[in-house]
Amino acid sequence: MIRALVLLLAGLVATPALPQAPSVNAVSGTGAILRGLDKVNGHGMDVELSRGGRAVIFGLDVRLDDCRYPPNNPSGDGFALLTIRRLGDPKVLFEGWMIASSPALNALDDPRYDVWVLRCMIS
Repeated sequence: MIRALVLLLAGLVATPALPQAPSVNAVSGTGAILRGLDKVNGHGMDVELSRGGRAVIFGLDVRLDDCRYPPNNPSGDGFALLTIRRLGDPKVLFEGWMIASSPALNALDDPRYDVWVLRCMIS
């Protein structure tokens, strides 16, 4: 038992530290431009949403907590922190970061509606 503990501690001491992930500088925008799609009837709409604001996109209640972007590419690499619920339902359908350049990476999973980030608003 003691021998196993000594070997474990020796292994931890001898293990090199893992490299730190490089930090990404991001700037918070004033809001975001989102696109919604009703997949049943094919209607789409774009919505400008201020940071901290809410909007109804078809049958969904969408709240934007933040929208951040890298200073060198504000139009293409925005990522928004969203909370999405059905109207009148407290259950959260989606809560997290959506990335404008890779919308399928972390997407809303809903059979009827789709929402994604186009870009952050910078003024």
